[in-house]
Amino acid sequence: MGKLTVRALRAVLVVVLAGSVFVQALMVWVLVSGSDPEDGSLPLTPLRVITILGIGTAQVTLVCAWRLVTMVRRGTVFSHAAFRYVDVIIGAIAAAALVWFAVTALNAPGQRDDPGVTLIMGGIGVAILGVALLVLVLRTLLAQAVARDVEAARMRAELDEVI
Repeated sequence: MGKLTVRALRAVLVVVLAGSVFVQALMVWVLVSGSDPEDGSLPLTPLRVITILGIGTAQVTLVCAWRLVTMVRRGTVFSHAAFRYVDVIIGAIAAAALVWFAVTALNAPGQRDDPGVTLIMGGIGVAILGVALLVLVLRTLLAQAVARDVEAARMRAELDEVI
């Protein structure tokens, strides 16, 4: 991966992380200060808490992506240390799906006249779980690459002994 690509990706990660922290801080401020009273149409306080947690899952993913990009740049991504970050990303995506299902459940009572919205929201939750499964498949590919790298190193060592 080239230096320009790494720098561009890092810039995007920093902007998204900074923006998410800003939004999250504003939402926490609204919750703590009580400056935005609920009008009774939706349970806003639980939705805000769930949204703050959802933003947190995205932030965890961004930090892990930063670490993986660093490993790619150093050429150490094909190591067992990368699994920790990939596993955390999978967990964060699965947590985001659970957060989305909680939003769907909170929104469902207001959608009795139009249950299609709840079905669409449920479908989005399933799609988020699908992303977690896709990252799990990519983790399996990483495991295969690491195993082949270890095997190649072992074979090189054996060949060096023979020579």
